[in-house]
Amino acid sequence: MINSIDELREIKKSQTDVRSLRETGGGKSKVTEVLVGLATCGIAAGGKETYAAIEEKIAELGLDNIRMVKVGCIGSCYCEPTVQINAPGKAPVYYGYVDEEAGREIVEKHLAKGEVVEEKIVSMSFNRTDPVKAKKRQLRIALKNCGSIDPEMISEYIAFDGYEALAKVLRDYKPQGVIDILKESGLRGRGGGGFPTGLKWQATFDQPGNEKYMICNADEGDPGAYMDRSVLEGDPHCVLEGLTIGGYATGAHHGIIYIRAEYPLAIERLNIAMEQSREMGFLGKNILGSGFDFDIEVRLGAGAFVCGEETALIHSVEGKRGEPTKKPPYPSVQGYKMKPTTVNNVETLANVPQIILNGSRWFSSIGTEKSKGTKVFALVGKIKNVGLVEVPMGTTLREIIYDIGGGMANGKEFKAVQTGGPSGGVISTENLDTPIEYETLRAIGTMMGSGGMIVMDEDNCMVDIAKFYLQFTMDESCGKCTPCRIGTKRMYEILDRITKGKAEPDVLHKLDRLANNIKISALCGLGQTAPNPVLSTMKYFEEEYRAHVEDKKCPTGSCKGLFKYWILPDKCVGCTACRRVCPVGAITGHPKQIHIIDMNLCISCGLCFDTCKFNAINRG
Repeated sequence: MINSIDELREIKKSQTDVRSLRETGGGKSKVTEVLVGLATCGIAAGGKETYAAIEEKIAELGLDNIRMVKVGCIGSCYCEPTVQINAPGKAPVYYGYVDEEAGREIVEKHLAKGEVVEEKIVSMSFNRTDPVKAKKRQLRIALKNCGSIDPEMISEYIAFDGYEALAKVLRDYKPQGVIDILKESGLRGRGGGGFPTGLKWQATFDQPGNEKYMICNADEGDPGAYMDRSVLEGDPHCVLEGLTIGGYATGAHHGIIYIRAEYPLAIERLNIAMEQSREMGFLGKNILGSGFDFDIEVRLGAGAFVCGEETALIHSVEGKRGEPTKKPPYPSVQGYKMKPTTVNNVETLANVPQIILNGSRWFSSIGTEKSKGTKVFALVGKIKNVGLVEVPMGTTLREIIYDIGGGMANGKEFKAVQTGGPSGGVISTENLDTPIEYETLRAIGTMMGSGGMIVMDEDNCMVDIAKFYLQFTMDESCGKCTPCRIGTKRMYEILDRITKGKAEPDVLHKLDRLANNIKISALCGLGQTAPNPVLSTMKYFEEEYRAHVEDKKCPTGSCKGLFKYWILPDKCVGCTACRRVCPVGAITGHPKQIHIIDMNLCISCGLCFDTCKFNAINRG
């Protein structure tokens, strides 16, 4: 049990060699460390097997002074499993694509003989602390410890300044002083809306009464987004520390982490971290001898996208149906159990300890005038280097996609990038040099969102993309308000007709009018932003919509419903394969005779085209 900041610093001092070894290869340690990425992405790529193979080979060769360390995701998901070698007196070496065989080779050459395995080395394009040196590279604040520490070892978190911010707050600041630091820093909520965090904390602090709550929103639901999951899997203590500091600042004594049940590894590591924090006195009664009491519990969600909205989330935590309510009153006035409640997402809370330690001026010096600090994105889609990136606000999309992401995969041309998930919009080539800020993204028809960034190439149909997102929001609508419940369904039906060549000539005008009506009339953010993918694709790719409606053609060939299929008599051998897979019986013919497709019955599913081994079916 730790009772003071001095005791905390003694533990930190005992871990100096661990920190020095991992950062620079310095320190007095004589131990060589092998760090293996074992977050969800690393495990899915075979990280556990790689870890076991390395461990076995070390034992087989009888190598001494080598320590195996399980870490979270370093962000380079495209080259998992990843392995980092930290040898005394040498800079860290990063390896990617390390399967079991490569792991054994690294032991035989690097660990046993000091020979670097050049073909497996990957470059890490990020800086953990210095915004000046970062330039076009990444700057890690929220992800500072991810991939560097064992998330299940609290001593390693302490080695990297863990819980020092909490100790500093409890020793040196009144609650209002903490809130003022957050205000001066310019930190805005990283969950989508970008509301100033200091103002949200202030609103809860200003409410009377002793029963208040802090809630961490870890209900990450955007397709392709996994930023929060990676933070919780790689550095859960930073979220616990940020949440506890928020509790002290707002007057709350109880914290709740609302996380989707589909994140079993994140949940497991959170529970381990909370147990360790209680044992050492960072959670519970009289934290660090300050007289401040605060504890945290985990509540599991069922994966409803609408529960990312704070009022719907609160209802779900209370055991009610996850439906939003009209604001005001805001949760800071009347939230969980009708008491003042602050809701922050994972990334927002992960920034808090670093702001306290380094100061509000440090944080506000990063980013732009209105958008301070950094933002974490899940960079996925048709991109070479898929993974997590954290960049200073104001970095352009071009820099993220090409300088960090490595450009487009398979030699294809860039077409668009979707930001903000189902609530955001697409950004075309003409806006690639747009700096990433809350206001600039909103001005071009999209939004920051929680951080999903899906890159699309020339093969993607924008009408089909809009249809995909509309189906998602339609399915995820809670059904409470008519504009969202009925409006999104009608929008989806229109898009479905467009992609099947059945749309009426004036359909685009109807679609635009319906979309804008939903934006101004839906109850919550999910419904109000649901039309964004449609409106943005219509704005930047109107010609694709017109090709579907007027010419009944999909320029990319993605919309199978616009194809017509027919059988080439000179190639058909009468194998009957196409007839057997047709779901509507549109193909007729006897074995070893030419078959025929009835155009009136054909639904253009394409199964016959995919099945034929003789190239006897044409489409156009």
